[in-house]
Amino acid sequence: MKHSFLVLCFAVSFFHLAANKQFHSFTFSKDQFLMDGKPIELISGEIDPARVPEIYWENRIEMAKAMGCNAISMYVYWNYQEPAPGHFDFTTGNRDIARFIRICQKEGMWVLLRPGPYVCAEWDFGGLPPYLLKIPDIKVRCSDPRYLQAVQRYVIALSNQIRPLLCTHGGPIVMVQIENEYGSYGDDKSYLNLLKRYWEQNGIDVPFYTADGPSIAMLTDGNIKGAIIGLDSGSNDGDFAVAKKINPDVPSFSSETYPGWLTHWGENYAKTDTTGLLNQIKYLLENRKSFSLYVVHGGTSFGFTAGANASSPTSFQPDITSYDYDAPINEQGQPTPKYFALRRLIGQYVPYKIPAVPKAPKVIDIPAFQMYPMTSIWNNLPDPIYSPQPKPMEMFNQWEGLIDYRTKLIGQLSGYLTITEPHDFALVLLNGHLVDTIYRNGGNWTVRLPKSDAKEPVLDILVEAMGRINYGPYLIDRKGITDRVTLNGITLMNWDVYPMSLNREFITNLKQDTTHFHDGAFFQGTFTLSKVADTYLDMSNYGKGVVWVNGHNLGRFWQIGPQKHLYCPANFLQTGVNKVIVLDLLQSKAYPIEGVKTLQ
Repeated sequence: MKHSFLVLCFAVSFFHLAANKQFHSFTFSKDQFLMDGKPIELISGEIDPARVPEIYWENRIEMAKAMGCNAISMYVYWNYQEPAPGHFDFTTGNRDIARFIRICQKEGMWVLLRPGPYVCAEWDFGGLPPYLLKIPDIKVRCSDPRYLQAVQRYVIALSNQIRPLLCTHGGPIVMVQIENEYGSYGDDKSYLNLLKRYWEQNGIDVPFYTADGPSIAMLTDGNIKGAIIGLDSGSNDGDFAVAKKINPDVPSFSSETYPGWLTHWGENYAKTDTTGLLNQIKYLLENRKSFSLYVVHGGTSFGFTAGANASSPTSFQPDITSYDYDAPINEQGQPTPKYFALRRLIGQYVPYKIPAVPKAPKVIDIPAFQMYPMTSIWNNLPDPIYSPQPKPMEMFNQWEGLIDYRTKLIGQLSGYLTITEPHDFALVLLNGHLVDTIYRNGGNWTVRLPKSDAKEPVLDILVEAMGRINYGPYLIDRKGITDRVTLNGITLMNWDVYPMSLNREFITNLKQDTTHFHDGAFFQGTFTLSKVADTYLDMSNYGKGVVWVNGHNLGRFWQIGPQKHLYCPANFLQTGVNKVIVLDLLQSKAYPIEGVKTLQ
């Protein structure tokens, strides 16, 4: 047959994995992967369980399989699995990663596990737990012993979950990644080798790989001895030649081939060229190179999990809530034209009949329903914490949401107020009235405070955290006011601080009161369903804030776009009455909301 090598690759992949609890040996030569001693090419698609409603895990994996994939790549987000120091959750909802991996095995898919501890992924803090930021001088992604102590705890906990799922134990995991794109960040090779040793000491006995851009510098800093080289991305002979030059004793593969791209607030939705993508995939298939599509399906950064980028200390680019990514399988699980183009191309190189494309989950419209004023932030402030000067929210054991800083003006009563640095979006109020807003991006952090008739005017600075930086040199990204506040150059002292995580408990216990209804307003409304299905809530009439449906946090919205529709999966809904709560930082008028069928 024309592509006899690929025939063998895929035959090994699907038929060996189909049998339950078969123990396998996944190894490699200098140029190829070997499954039980026979060559295998991995065609993988990235699906991260934290971003996909658990009721759809099987559907999304089946979709990847029906596109021609024989493997799933998956990140594990450390901060999602360990929300507080020593408190791990591997059992509830989307956190049950072992179940996700078992579904992969059920569907005959190998697994490339990407546990970090740092992963990037446009995820808050790149997957690192924000509790680390309570340590004032913490250094991450290096040999800082305080960081390593937390890493080791994570490795032990995660190893207990994945050890039985290694291919050497009858599971589908064939490779484990060490860190992520470290060559774009640092050069602490002892740190990378220590990570490898941690995994080995905890019984992880499959091959390891690293993933870096295809340059001499990045691969030199990012790869370690004995680890397979992943290229982000590998798309031509030159890329793979660089990998061979760095380490001729291991194979290389395209660990992230990009069918789409990310989108920040204020940008247009990212759209990528399908023709160029197909040319890359054709090259990889014809040259027998394994590859992984990042991502085959992106999903949604529900709640406050979306991250941000920064190219300088005064730049800030937060990611939108949707992680649609212009991927082959869109946010709601539907196949796109790109999906069918890839399916046709991959189908030319495989010896078996690719399964039929499964049906996407149903999506519905919901007629417009009225929203009503409910309460405001100012009627729901917690007990204050005294602080001589403002401190970041992490210092108050708060990892997300809003934080209000309040003080009385004593000597300087008006003039130029400067916040250094606000992370990330702040409302400045004087005696309960909005003066101005400040956005972190651009370094414009000064507003003019007007004169007041009050003897001791009350200043509030309400700060919204918008996602920690997940890539580059500015990862240490504490939220709230991170330094000081000055008025006409004089440092303001003696603050009352009100941390508000906006978690389910906070939202459930909101006190309904519209007597002080201004900036920072909550609205509520209901709609009724006879049957549940996916939908998107159209937030086009609202300013900036967060939406909850039956207590589930759909994520952030912002009038600057591009995203105006927030994905609400069926498992967030119920037959009968459904309750919607909206927090809008910028307006105090209620508008109807409707459910629509698409992201755009």
